[in-house]
Amino acid sequence: MAAGATVFLTSGAVLILEILALRLLAPYVGVTIETYTATIATVLAGISLGTWVGGRAADRLDPRRLLGPLLVVGGALALLSVPLVRQFGGGGGGSVVGLSLVGFFLPAAVLSAVTPTVVKLQLRDLGATGRVVGRLSALGTAGAIIGTYLAGFVLVEAVATSTSILAVGGALMVAGLGLWLWLGRGGVPAVVASVVLGMLAGAVAVRSAGPCHVETTYHCARVVEDRARPGGRVLLLDTLRHSYVDLDDPTHLEFAYARVFADVIATVAPAGPLRALHVGGGGFTLPRYLQAVRPGTSSTVLEIDAGLVRLVRDRLGLVTGPDLDVHVGDARLLLDSVASGSYDVVLGDAFGGLAVPWHLTTREFLEAVRARLGAGGVYLMNLIDYPPMRFARSEAATLGLMFDDVAVVAPPDVIAGRRGGNVVLVAGVGALDVARLASAIVARGGPEVVVSGPALADFVDGAPALSDDFAPVDQWLSRSRRG
Repeated sequence: MAAGATVFLTSGAVLILEILALRLLAPYVGVTIETYTATIATVLAGISLGTWVGGRAADRLDPRRLLGPLLVVGGALALLSVPLVRQFGGGGGGSVVGLSLVGFFLPAAVLSAVTPTVVKLQLRDLGATGRVVGRLSALGTAGAIIGTYLAGFVLVEAVATSTSILAVGGALMVAGLGLWLWLGRGGVPAVVASVVLGMLAGAVAVRSAGPCHVETTYHCARVVEDRARPGGRVLLLDTLRHSYVDLDDPTHLEFAYARVFADVIATVAPAGPLRALHVGGGGFTLPRYLQAVRPGTSSTVLEIDAGLVRLVRDRLGLVTGPDLDVHVGDARLLLDSVASGSYDVVLGDAFGGLAVPWHLTTREFLEAVRARLGAGGVYLMNLIDYPPMRFARSEAATLGLMFDDVAVVAPPDVIAGRRGGNVVLVAGVGALDVARLASAIVARGGPEVVVSGPALADFVDGAPALSDDFAPVDQWLSRSRRG
């Protein structure tokens, strides 16, 4: 019974640490497919090495002497993962692979050595080898499954990431000390060693300050004051400056892409109050801007992160009501509850790290967006891309399949592929007045140019359209940034 429980708990702890590693790393390396890949690969490498070395050690040493110390040391290494990641990631120079290895390779390896050690203890009859190994493997897998669900569905939302990791590490150390004493290989030295090691690792972990003001289900979120503007606040999500809000002047748009959005709305949307649908809320800069410049405008915001909405209410003065309605959930799914033909403008400004979530880029999603626009409606989409602009070109191609008219707005050197930056895509149900839009940008003194017609075809240059079956957005951005 105790053997199975030990394998179950340690395997669950490894998978809990793997899920929480993604959250701990996010403020330093963002949330991309590379973050998931590096973390999963690191933990798998630790499991592989740990089971191999643990099996060899159990054959050469008394497994009763190994089991308790393995849990104690594994727990201490879990505790230390928090300060190690914060120390090496805080300078901004750490790679996702490097941070994953520093924080989570050793805990995974040491804890994974527990299973072959327990197998050695349980193998008293070679005729029962299959039954013993099969039972313990099944219990280990079950523990890993429960740990995955517990971390992803409960801990991430209920408790700060660092607190969860500290709790897991502390529990492992306590369990390890208990086994050390119970198996008769501990005594006073084991107690003293475990307590000292636990106190040292815990103290270092607790004293390491994290960068987050709030850990939401999806983000490490911070609000930073702008010293140049008394009311200016910057919302940072993980590694990205996500939104800028002026608490005193909702018409102030700090970010260039937001000013382009305003130009488009002023020139191609009907005069007077608007019916606006926002895919992504962030700091709710644009809904508040529309309320200020077009009184009577009604905005519906689809925001996946309930914790972010609470933060914006508490720190950025968001007030919701009949004219600013927030729906919490994935925008792709929430669109089904939005009436067709209801909106004058849809604003796409959703990001997971630097990338727009891939399922919000495809023709299937855009088909649903178009259905929500009324006659003459406009869809605006903000994205970030880098040379050779594969994502921007493919997204423009995809929009061209779904809408009557499409334009790309960005600075000339971004359009030419000489540097990366924000790109605003504009798609219309009906023709766009691109000449008027270009004049508005010039009148504002903006550096952006409007690309449409034959010039847009040159920009797209045969790029493939995106679909639910093909949308490697994260991969394109990661490679472009490295290149």
